[in-house]
Amino acid sequence: MSASMTETVHAGSAIAGGKVRGAIILAGSHGAIALARVLARQGFDVWFVTNFTPLPRFSNAVKHSANWPGAEDEGALAALTGLVRREGLQGYLLVPAADADVKFAAQNRTALSALLTVMLPDWEALQWAGDKALSYERATALGIDIPRVYAVGADPQAATGEMLFPVVLKPTMRIALNPFTRAKAWRADTAEQFMALFGEAADLVGAGNIVVQDYIPGGGENQFSYAGLWWHGEPVVSFTARRLRQYPIEFSYTSTFVETVEDEKVMAAGEAFLRSIGHHGLCEIEFKRDPRTGALKLLDVNPRPWSWFGLADAAGVDFGAAMVALNEGRQVSPMAARPGIGWMFGLRDVVVAAQLAMKGRLDFGAYLASVTRTRTFSSFSLADPLPGLVEMPLMALRIGRRILGR
Repeated sequence: MSASMTETVHAGSAIAGGKVRGAIILAGSHGAIALARVLARQGFDVWFVTNFTPLPRFSNAVKHSANWPGAEDEGALAALTGLVRREGLQGYLLVPAADADVKFAAQNRTALSALLTVMLPDWEALQWAGDKALSYERATALGIDIPRVYAVGADPQAATGEMLFPVVLKPTMRIALNPFTRAKAWRADTAEQFMALFGEAADLVGAGNIVVQDYIPGGGENQFSYAGLWWHGEPVVSFTARRLRQYPIEFSYTSTFVETVEDEKVMAAGEAFLRSIGHHGLCEIEFKRDPRTGALKLLDVNPRPWSWFGLADAAGVDFGAAMVALNEGRQVSPMAARPGIGWMFGLRDVVVAAQLAMKGRLDFGAYLASVTRTRTFSSFSLADPLPGLVEMPLMALRIGRRILGR
């Protein structure tokens, strides 16, 4: 664990060491809810602005919500700045909580910083974290292991000659919503399957926006994350975790059980990557330890609140208090995550646990032990119960609309 302190504020932000009154969270779901809760505890006036899932609106930590056209809309900047001026939100902390919104905020950071406190670097620096192909390039330059990446040029069929199947196809960024970006990864076990999947993915996101990489075997026991808050290229508070279960069980659309652990190699690799890009703000980096070699390999970088963001608070890391202190020019109190604290996405973890049990990869005792370690859930909280109560009907509605759309 690491902690540092500061007495400066971000040059170009809309405040200068004064009192921060509130925050605007752009999009997101479970991570946005957890962030709203810790910021509301600091007395923040929390706004949730979205064009997608409404779930965080139901949190009692969110005092106001608004729709906007979305980060990819050509009128996005005008819509957001118009809301700020109309509602008198100048100086509020802006935290994008979804990939498209992160890119939007970083690309428009100069214009947004005239009105808001943007805790992100500009896109020139952030692209190394936001674009998977560039993340792999930077990791390789730093000596951080990554899965083997296959170059697929104008002739995908020719590229299959050097592939060691199975391979994994991933979008370089999860911006547009479609079957490929929702799944996060597609597995191809043969050349024929690869050709079919690559063609489908290229139709959805473009051939140049696909990463093809080696498949790393192994389950959740090999999946780790670095999570931290950075200030002008230096870590303020950080911890490591193990993503023990996920949904779907092979390629994670979302984690379903995560617990804090202490892993110095994960910590060192995460800090080396973020220091190299001068990161500013929140970030989670996913790694997987290759059981064939023992090498720790970087998989994904998420410079935003992640789905299990609430685990930090349960383990003793108050990101909300740290963010407020940093932006008001105050010292950040030292804090460290307690190991062995669990976060659970209850609705999906039951399904995942059953699937793993049927495959002989999880017994009841191990599952029960993980339940006893759980101290926080993805959406439900006794102090803020409504998001957890409405999540299932909202999920059913979203799936139904998707099916009807097809």
